[in-house]
Amino acid sequence: MNIVDRIYDLFAEFGGQDYGEDVSQLDHALQCACLAQREGAPDTIVAAALLHDIGQFIDHAGTQAEGSGTDGHHEHRGGALLQPYFPPSVIAPIVMHVDAKRYLCAREPGYREGLSSASELSLRLQGGPFTPDEATDFEKNPYFHEAIQVRRYDDAGKMKDMEVPSLESYRGLLTGLANPDTYVAVS
Repeated sequence: MNIVDRIYDLFAEFGGQDYGEDVSQLDHALQCACLAQREGAPDTIVAAALLHDIGQFIDHAGTQAEGSGTDGHHEHRGGALLQPYFPPSVIAPIVMHVDAKRYLCAREPGYREGLSSASELSLRLQGGPFTPDEATDFEKNPYFHEAIQVRRYDDAGKMKDMEVPSLESYRGLLTGLANPDTYVAVS
């Protein structure tokens, strides 16, 4: 099985799950990717927006906040799954999207007040807003802007009944971004 088929299998198995928002995991992912496309974001950002929460599907990471009051570190789980197959321009914003929330809570007045209750719960479990030093360090990351961009799609992609392209419509994009040397290495 190749990585793109594995991604689609994960969405088929877990995409219908609720994760504390008003939309399913799949609806959220498709909305985020659609919003990125509408803004003309590069394919790497569209892919990161689509896949930013795929780590929620690994070892029940997506239900840990509400179920057991712990952080499932879904950003790192997703990054670890995808890292052998996709370029850093896809992986970094995925891994950094949680820290982008923590950054925005620290640096952007009013941002935290706009978080959903599920995002507020996960923020507390993820360490809360960054300290000034943490925020300054985060700004130095070469993928800082991309992480913020994906975070904004993450925050916006929670609308009921938003019309979006199908998951299948992203297969070519993902296949085109996947590293051909490792493309068939998934077991």
